[in-house]
Amino acid sequence: MTAATHSSLFPQVPESADAVLDGLDPEQREVATALHGPVCVLAGAGTGKTRAITHRIAFGVRAGILQPSSVLAVTFTNRAAGEMRGRLRELGAGGVQARTFHSAALRQLQYFWPKAVGGDLPRLLERKIQLVAESAARCRIRLDRNELRDVTSEIEWAKVTQTVPSDYPAAVAKSLRDAPRDSSEISQIYGMYEQLKRDRAVIDFEDVLLLTVGILQDRHDIADQIRRQYHHFVVDEYQDVSPLQQRLLDLWLGDRDNLCVVGDASQTIYSFTGATPDHLLNFRTRHPSATVVKLVRDYRSTPQVVHLANGLLSQAHGRAAEHRLELISQRDPGPEPSYTEYADEPAEAEGTARRIRELISEGVPAGQIAVLYRINAQSEVYEQALADAGVPYQLRGAERFFERQEVREAGVALRGAARAGGNDSLLDDAEDLPSQVRAVLSTKGWTTEPPAGSGAVRDRWESLAALVRLAEDFTRARPGATLTDLVAELDERAAAQHAPTVQGVTLASLHSAKGLEWDAVFLVGLTEGMMPITYAKTDEQVEEERRLLYVGVTRARFHLALSWALARSPGGRATRRPTRFLNGMRPGSTAAGARGAGSQGGIERGAGGRRKRRGPALCRVCGKTLTDAGEMKLMRCEDCPSNMDEGLYERLREWRAGQAKQLGQPAYCVFTDKTLMAIAEAVPGDERELSAISGVGGRKLDRFGTDVLAICAGQELDEGEDED
Repeated sequence: MTAATHSSLFPQVPESADAVLDGLDPEQREVATALHGPVCVLAGAGTGKTRAITHRIAFGVRAGILQPSSVLAVTFTNRAAGEMRGRLRELGAGGVQARTFHSAALRQLQYFWPKAVGGDLPRLLERKIQLVAESAARCRIRLDRNELRDVTSEIEWAKVTQTVPSDYPAAVAKSLRDAPRDSSEISQIYGMYEQLKRDRAVIDFEDVLLLTVGILQDRHDIADQIRRQYHHFVVDEYQDVSPLQQRLLDLWLGDRDNLCVVGDASQTIYSFTGATPDHLLNFRTRHPSATVVKLVRDYRSTPQVVHLANGLLSQAHGRAAEHRLELISQRDPGPEPSYTEYADEPAEAEGTARRIRELISEGVPAGQIAVLYRINAQSEVYEQALADAGVPYQLRGAERFFERQEVREAGVALRGAARAGGNDSLLDDAEDLPSQVRAVLSTKGWTTEPPAGSGAVRDRWESLAALVRLAEDFTRARPGATLTDLVAELDERAAAQHAPTVQGVTLASLHSAKGLEWDAVFLVGLTEGMMPITYAKTDEQVEEERRLLYVGVTRARFHLALSWALARSPGGRATRRPTRFLNGMRPGSTAAGARGAGSQGGIERGAGGRRKRRGPALCRVCGKTLTDAGEMKLMRCEDCPSNMDEGLYERLREWRAGQAKQLGQPAYCVFTDKTLMAIAEAVPGDERELSAISGVGGRKLDRFGTDVLAICAGQELDEGEDED
């Protein structure tokens, strides 16, 4: 007996109420038939919770036990609400209200406002950020664009946790939040924001919930009218309920208990927005007569993926961990999760892109593959690697790197500094290209140390830091490069990333991947400081990071790859360590106090992953120790005589130009000038000799090796071969 994950586009409506129950497993059937009193469904990832609760509603409606108009199902996103309505229609239960908390509250507020207050409902403020900016200005507090966004988020958190402006500093201290500004300043801005809203007769989205709660508390006649309308409530993703949403739910219910909640404490990853699993974990205490059903049959992932997911939670601590669910896969066995260690971030990205190309060639659709990372600033190197590999991709929950506001602003500033040249006073003390870039970007928010906490300020810094690192890498590859050269490089990179988005590999943060699933998932950048993130200081924050990784693992149906890099850039010090969360599961590691078996998955080493002790690189002409990256690629000093075949070099350049044009990418994406020079000096005669040249990795050897060796052998490529 299985629970389908996907249905056909036009499924047949079940003929009867009993037919609605067909195909449900025993636990799902128990959920579907428990139609009276409080019901708590503890549903692990991939266990068919949406299927269970939609069939529950449909069975009640089709059996005549529930009237469609008397049921209110609430969830947290419009996408989830729409999916629920669609499934209910397919099951013959149209007419059931499936909405988000805000949508349901707004509908009630609009209907009852004239009766409860009189007149028209105040205008709804679609975007509160402009009013927050004005509030800060009136308080004589200056906020940049990113601080403004973070302060706005803090106000939203305060409102959903029912914290008034004067209590905000104490609430922040108690919750151990990393506030983006001094808490007393945010308290002032918050108070002024509320005052301006009252003066202008506008409300925000949090007010929709607050005002609905206020009306239902003060007007018992209106509360009774809503309770006569809705007799039965279903709440999905109950672990994400905020105190304010719980208060509204209690008022809808009154003294009744026809409530079904569904959730998983191990998937609580939004506590920074006010979500808390306490309501889910305390449900049986509040409702002693509740029916509790646990869904643990995982229909999404293979036994190998499920084993790793269970292993992650076996090491968890805290209250949510005490209620963890041990998943049992219902799928046929698949490949073991892979654990790959790389020497540096570019190697990790290239290795990931190479493996993705292999999966696509094996028949896995690009749209069924995802690369998941902790923060959006990590996307750039994967965008570039996938573009270099000719793999289409799409970003979810973030702008493309070169389209981010801070990156565009940085580009404008760098372009202006390049035009000004020596006339720009910012560059007076800058001796080389990286220091010039750092000087320019310091005016845009870059600092030598990252800002504390999370949010937009941190994301902006990460984007600018990525540009600083790019300048450093560019200088190592092209000694003597100017700011103008770097600006041209940035333009080329931006142009190279215009990949199609249809059926592309998904690039997404772990938070934005919640509720989604793919055939193949790559979890990248799994190092201490990124997973858990640096600013996760308390035990509770670290455990939420573990749950975030658990969510990432459980997105995978069949293929799962986990990877990390020992250094940031090529040649950098290998100071990083893989995340502690994989201790006891990745081969060669142990976990202290683990309460479950670790994964038996295999391990592979990425390009340069196994670091070997090497002697210094020596010039093959004069024997001098080489330190410059370009010289190390050539294996000689820049000033030492070259035995390069000039004609071969020009033929290689001409061939490279043709390849770049066909691929729609900059020439350096095929091979850099230094790599072509090294090839022209070495004149390799076979793949082994060609692969020994720095800059000719496995992917490029597979893609271009035949052509390059033919050119080195003096053969002429015909047009057909060149196009291939």
